[in-house]
Amino acid sequence: MAELKTKKNNASVAEFIKGIDDPAQRTDCRKISAMMKKATGSRPKMWGTSIVGFGSYSYSNSAGKDYEWMLTGFSPRKQATSIYIMPGFKKFDALMKKLGRYKTGKSCLYVKRLDDVDEGVLQQLIDESVQHMRNIYSTK
Repeated sequence: MAELKTKKNNASVAEFIKGIDDPAQRTDCRKISAMMKKATGSRPKMWGTSIVGFGSYSYSNSAGKDYEWMLTGFSPRKQATSIYIMPGFKKFDALMKKLGRYKTGKSCLYVKRLDDVDEGVLQQLIDESVQHMRNIYSTK
């Protein structure tokens, strides 16, 4: 397996968020950031050039190579904001039914606008996903 290209770095999260062109998406990202800080107790860090991550966990692949990745995070994309729910969504079926309008990938929740989802349910989803990750991985 190749080395991960997206790594935690010291770029300014505040400057990154300030640079989001769409004012509504910028506001949404500030709210999501606050939710993730509450869930993790961690300060945000840039991962690569376009992902804001909170906390981290260590894991090993099948070849025994160790990696570090964020517990949760988000990335403002042109089509939607990607919210990273690392355990995926199968264990959160009840919450997903109450969330609102969204799309998903393997561990990405795509939300066009925060107004499209129930923010309380989103906070609960982030909280429970972080707790799940802390239960199975060594976290920071």
